[in-house]
Amino acid sequence: MLSVVVDSPNSMAVREVPLPVPAAGEVRVRVRYAGICGSDLHIFHGKNPFVTYPRIIGHEFVGRIETIGAGVDAERLGQTVAVDPVISCGRCHACSIGRRNVCRDLTVIGVHRDGGFSQYVCVPADNAYRIPVEIADTCAAIVEPFAVAANATSRTGVLPSDIALIYGAGTVGLTLLQVLKRVYGIRAFITDRLEERLQLARACGALEDEVIDASIERLPEALARRGVDGGPTLIFDAVGYPAILEEAVKLAAPAGRIGVLGFSSEPSAIVQAELTKKELTLAASRLNCAMFPQVIEWIGRGLIEPEHIVTHKIDFRQVAQAFEQAEQRPAESCKILLDFTAM
Repeated sequence: MLSVVVDSPNSMAVREVPLPVPAAGEVRVRVRYAGICGSDLHIFHGKNPFVTYPRIIGHEFVGRIETIGAGVDAERLGQTVAVDPVISCGRCHACSIGRRNVCRDLTVIGVHRDGGFSQYVCVPADNAYRIPVEIADTCAAIVEPFAVAANATSRTGVLPSDIALIYGAGTVGLTLLQVLKRVYGIRAFITDRLEERLQLARACGALEDEVIDASIERLPEALARRGVDGGPTLIFDAVGYPAILEEAVKLAAPAGRIGVLGFSSEPSAIVQAELTKKELTLAASRLNCAMFPQVIEWIGRGLIEPEHIVTHKIDFRQVAQAFEQAEQRPAESCKILLDFTAM
C-alpha cells in the first residue's frame, strides 16, 4: 500500500509500505479522505515533541472497514467510519473521571502511532464510528475538528444569554462558530486579519456585523460599536498567540469564560487581578473526549455543515503540493482534504 511517511523533520515521501494487519479488537480501514491539520504541519517540521520518526501522519479521516481483527463483530465489515484519534488507557485518574482525552498514557493516532495518510490503517474498533449513508465522505472526514469544537464548548459551557468572541477564522475558529451559531443559537463574533477567512465565516453562519477584520478595527472599539456592553461572556482563543490570551482576559465580561485551545510554548503576561476581580474561568481544551457521536448526530440533522470549510481536495500523491498550499496560501486554504479514492 502507499502511505505518506514523514521520515524525519522536513523529510516526507509517498512510498510503498507493508499492509497492516489488525490486532485483536482492531479493524483495518481503507481510507477515502483525510484532512490536513496544522498539527500535521508541525510534525513535518519537527515541532511536535510527542512524535517519533518515521511516522505515517494524519488524524482526521474517513474510510470503510474492510478487515476485522479477533473479537470484532463481523457486522462491522463494510461500514463507513470516521476515526477518533484519541486512545486512552481507561485506568488513570483522568480516565476514571471521564477525561480520557488527557489520559496519562495518551496515544493519538497519527502522532504516537501511524495514522490515516495511508491507503489502509488499523485502528481500535471502538474508535471507528459508523457514518450514516446520508452523510458525504468529505463531511465525515472532518468530524474530528468539529469534535474539538464540541469539546471546547463542553469545557466552557454555553448559556443562552452568552455573547461569544472567537479569535481566528481558521479551521478551529470556523468549527466553533458553526457550533455556537447553529447548535446553541447564540450571538458569536469572529475576528481575523484575512478577508478570505472572514468570507468563510460568513458562509458558516456569521452575520455581517459579527465579522471583525482585525487589520482594520481594534477589538474593544469594534465590539462597543456593535453594542457589546461589558465585554463578551464567552471567548475562545483559536489562534494560540500569548498576546491574544492577554487581551481576552481584559475584554471578558465579569463571570466570563475563556476557552484556550492553543499549544503556544511562550508565556502570557496575564495580570492575576484581572482574573480575580471578574472571577473569570480559563478552560483549557485538548483534542476531544468522546464527542464523535454528538458531532455525527449534528451533521445528520443538518445543524452543522462541514462542507463550508473544505476549500481543496488534492490527490494524496501530491501531498507535498497540498502542504505547500496550506502553508504558503493560508488566505485561500482552510481545510484541505487528501483524496485516497483513486487507486
